[in-house]
Amino acid sequence: MNPLSTYKTVSANRATVNKKWYIVDAEGQTLGRLASRIAHVLRGKNKPDFTPHVDCGDNVIVINAEKVSLSGNKMESREYLRHTGYPGGQRSTLAKDMKPTKLIEEAVRGMLPKNRLGRRVFTNLYVYEGTEHNQQAQKPETLTFEF
Repeated sequence: MNPLSTYKTVSANRATVNKKWYIVDAEGQTLGRLASRIAHVLRGKNKPDFTPHVDCGDNVIVINAEKVSLSGNKMESREYLRHTGYPGGQRSTLAKDMKPTKLIEEAVRGMLPKNRLGRRVFTNLYVYEGTEHNQQAQKPETLTFEF
């Protein structure tokens, strides 16, 4: 008997996944680098039992959203496009005119899958301006990223 044939691949499912709460301080962080690390944790790719078709990621709380930075001249020149759904309904907004919470949410949303799972995973993100948040009862752990 082959000893490798005894190993089984373990896939996580909604019942067996262990979700944690993390808090991230955005002060002094670069937007894109911060968003990619947050998307990585939201998706669950930092866990050994990552399963691509299951929401096995953690919940992330981002504080001090107004203190996030963009490199270069992007704060004045970066445009975010949206469409109203009507003919000629394309609208653009500069990064400096957007709320900081919306800026982080849009960056993270763009790094998640564009399907039902991505929309479900995005609901695990909570972004706040300032240091106050509503999830003290979940006892979030501090998460730091080394860039």
